Amino acid sequence: MALLTEELDELDLRILDALQRNARSTFTELGQLVGLKAPAVHDRVKRLEQRGYIRAYCAQLDANRLGLHLIAFISCYTSPDCVYDDFTRRLSEMPEISEVHSVAGEESFLCKVVTRSTQHLDDLLARLKATPGMARTRTTIVLGTPFDRGGVTVRWG
Repeated sequence: MALLTEELDELDLRILDALQRNARSTFTELGQLVGLKAPAVHDRVKRLEQRGYIRAYCAQLDANRLGLHLIAFISCYTSPDCVYDDFTRRLSEMPEISEVHSVAGEESFLCKVVTRSTQHLDDLLARLKATPGMARTRTTIVLGTPFDRGGVTVRWG
């Protein structure tokens, strides 16, 4: 079963799925996967880009090989005087933070962070706790990642 949208057909979804798995695929390779000629795939990909379905093309790096051995999730509990735009801007300036999510619940934000070590994480936490608007944090350290989809599911079944 495909994800239903008014703007996308089954071929678009198959192209998006293939590009998400390998953004370096050529139009010819994509065409072979979806049953179209390269020029037709090129036109579809350009339309998908223009309509905002494809935000960017990127390489997935191996954090471990780069010396970044620790992944953690940090719940940020903000103070009543927190200015969210300023707060999230400050978080985005910390290179260890790879994702910031506004969440429902007691905490206001959930951050995914990648650091070299527990000492590096401790240094980051000190900077976070000094951020205006931060009341407190709660940290969960990742021990392992048995599954990572690496994207979003655009097709089911």
